[in-house]
Amino acid sequence: MQLSDKDKQYYYNLKKGYEGECLFDTFIEKLQCDCLVLNDLLLKTNNSTYQIDSLLILSDSIDIFEVKNFEGDYYYQSDRIYKRPKTEIMNPLTQLTRTESLFRQLLQNLGYRISINAYVVFINPEFTLYQSPLDKPFIFPTQIHRYLKQLNTIPSKLSRNHRILADKLLSLHLEDSPFKQIPAYDYDRLQKGIMCGFCNSLLDFVEGNKCICVQCGHPEIIESAVMRSVKEFKLLFPDKKITTNIIHDWCNAVPSKRRISRILNKNFQMVGVHQWAYYV
Repeated sequence: MQLSDKDKQYYYNLKKGYEGECLFDTFIEKLQCDCLVLNDLLLKTNNSTYQIDSLLILSDSIDIFEVKNFEGDYYYQSDRIYKRPKTEIMNPLTQLTRTESLFRQLLQNLGYRISINAYVVFINPEFTLYQSPLDKPFIFPTQIHRYLKQLNTIPSKLSRNHRILADKLLSLHLEDSPFKQIPAYDYDRLQKGIMCGFCNSLLDFVEGNKCICVQCGHPEIIESAVMRSVKEFKLLFPDKKITTNIIHDWCNAVPSKRRISRILNKNFQMVGVHQWAYYV
């Protein structure tokens, strides 16, 4: 469906942030020291929910990272950060300080006394922060590899207690984030069709047992494309029943309702008969 400019910007910001976190994950996974890495933890301490982009458990300390994928020229002034020429953004240190405090309280509640180091990692190589104070826990793009190389030189030997702590933190991870701001949508307002698994264009060409994307030419077996669309339908409408009619309408590009029925019969169990039949 057509998103508002505000929702589009929110989506692009989420996407860019996710890409930055994934990039940092590829760096930190290459560490050779004895450590444990936990990514994208969503925790609650004293009724306050917070997220840790990346957490590193070493023998004598825990490092937590707030990853930012900012791009362009910024400057630091009076404990505030601005994107040039004069657009103030949320200072990531505010979020980091809150996260560090809540996480320290959580560790204390669990009976752990271990040093915590908290950093903001600016992951994008096209990022510049002018007038940055030297005493702030910033790791800039040109410093990331040097920081990780330094970690590899620190003697670290994990014990069973470290692994118990990691398992405990994973068990406390919240699956449902209260921070999601999904725009309102309903079935009738959404454009129907199968999305290309390669370029995300809508597929509108079926040839034999394949769907062909007219935008990029990517071919896909119809059954695979339909099942991918069913998965998307279930995600968007968990309370709606999967029926031949609704999936035929949802996929749109597959003209044969009988073919849709065969695919559903093959991959799901049918409940009920005739017009009351649905799949689980």
